[in-house]
Amino acid sequence: MSDPEAPAGPVGPGPDGEAPDDGSVAEEPAAPTTRRLSVRSRLRRRLLATGRSWRGSLAFRVVTITLLGGLLSLGVTGAVITAEIRDRLFNDRLSAILQQAADRVDEANSTLTASIASTPSEAQNEGGDIVGIIARSQGVLGSALVRDEAATGPSILQPSAGNADTTLITEEMHDAVRQGAPLNWQSVVVTVDGEQHPGVVVGAHVDMPVAGDYELYIFYSLQSEQQMLSVVTSVLGLAGLALVVMVLGLTILVLRWVLRPVRQASRTAERLAAGLLDERMDVRGSDEVARLGESFNEMADSLQQQIKDMSDLSHLQQRFVSDVSHELRTPMTTIRMAADLLYDQRESFTPPLRRSAELLLTQIERFDHMLADLLEISRFDAGAAVLEAGPTDLAELSRNVIDAHQLLADSKGATVTLHRVSPSCTAEVDARRIERVIRNFVVNAIEHSEGRGVDVSVAADDRSAAVLVRDHGVGMTPTNAQRVFDRFWRGDSARTRTTGGTGLGLSIAAEDVRLHGGTIDADGRPGEGAAFLMTVPIEEGEPVGPSPLELWPDHDDQATAQVIGAGRAGDADPASAGSPDEAEEAER
Repeated sequence: MSDPEAPAGPVGPGPDGEAPDDGSVAEEPAAPTTRRLSVRSRLRRRLLATGRSWRGSLAFRVVTITLLGGLLSLGVTGAVITAEIRDRLFNDRLSAILQQAADRVDEANSTLTASIASTPSEAQNEGGDIVGIIARSQGVLGSALVRDEAATGPSILQPSAGNADTTLITEEMHDAVRQGAPLNWQSVVVTVDGEQHPGVVVGAHVDMPVAGDYELYIFYSLQSEQQMLSVVTSVLGLAGLALVVMVLGLTILVLRWVLRPVRQASRTAERLAAGLLDERMDVRGSDEVARLGESFNEMADSLQQQIKDMSDLSHLQQRFVSDVSHELRTPMTTIRMAADLLYDQRESFTPPLRRSAELLLTQIERFDHMLADLLEISRFDAGAAVLEAGPTDLAELSRNVIDAHQLLADSKGATVTLHRVSPSCTAEVDARRIERVIRNFVVNAIEHSEGRGVDVSVAADDRSAAVLVRDHGVGMTPTNAQRVFDRFWRGDSARTRTTGGTGLGLSIAAEDVRLHGGTIDADGRPGEGAAFLMTVPIEEGEPVGPSPLELWPDHDDQATAQVIGAGRAGDADPASAGSPDEAEEAER
């Protein structure tokens, strides 16, 4: 009996394996499905990592292929050699067994022929002596005499000696021995000291005195041959693994030797791409790898020289443009003053002279704008562009641009609509530069609108402010959209332009936006129009965030856009215009 006052120990399962009911809620073990999924997930991650290593490393692929090829070759070669050694051992041992068994059978037949046994008991003793002598022979596991089913003499006990398991003898073996063949054998599995080993049983027909026809069986074990084969297989396996490891090591060494210049070439190419044009490969020797390094260095020298020549030419061109632009400013000022004077007096001229004065002033203004663009590009190239930022209402700035180019819009039959998407569109920007960006966008849109509408949208959030200008004219391809900000690039040089230009306007706009730390984008669809989007940070020096406007928006969905200018900017009241209906009225 247990002590009732003894402290209670930890509660364990009852004798039937169930937990006692102590009022606690047992936690259910984790489901096997969860463990299987975890193992599957880890396996998948490892396979993905292996796949990445396979695709990203030449050394890994070569080492893996060498290892797998070596193991496959080792397995095939080892299997062939092991099979050959096994067959040789078995055949040699079988020949020796058959020779020894033939001698034992001959001795048994001689003994039985000379026997004087006349009673079953004497024949029994004679048979026991024969199997005992054979069982004690070297290499013999055991022997037994089995009565032939066709025997007609008196039956005696079937003597056996040693480890002779007659149940291993198949019926086919019995039939072959009864037919009188000299020696018959079959492979069997014998048990020695509780362990199973390959063996051979040999059978022959003998004539027992008094008892008649009997079958003599001799059992042999191939344990020593099996042990020898195991030793040979182990030695071959270890030698093969050592060979594979040696080949793998040599492969790694060769790979390191071969891939070292390749990796060096890769690193050198990366440094060259980063602008370190003096980087070169170390060349040693005169083999193929050395010639590769020499060719690489010659290529780098050629590229460096070409880049230097192009840089010198670019600097020369920039210097030429800057000098010529500055030199032309002084005579251009004088010419402009004379043209203004002639223009002011045009009413006193004859019609042909009056028209000439107007054309002269127009072309001089165009030339003056071209000089201004060239000077601005020169400042960007020289790194002399300065940002003079201050709080600026981008919507009001856009309104001023639209007002300034209303005559151009009227001549093209285009209606320019200004959308204020956000209540406040103020940002710290250089008003002069941002106005130039918007002007380039608007003039470009009017020029290519083909008399259709032009939408100017302005929006801002807590990080960024944006201006989007979209026309619905000829549009442009994605390829052209990628090049539209390149210097001197024109989408279609054959188009008739009324505003002149050098192809530098959008390039200068891109430089102005980048000077603010913003982004500039363009997109278009042939026959559907083009869109230009400028995004700048709200505060100077802060990183720009995502644009509050989409580059290719659907204006039909912008029901909250506030129209503060349509057609002639200022025709609509910003305080009262806020619905799409009012926007349509302003456009009309």
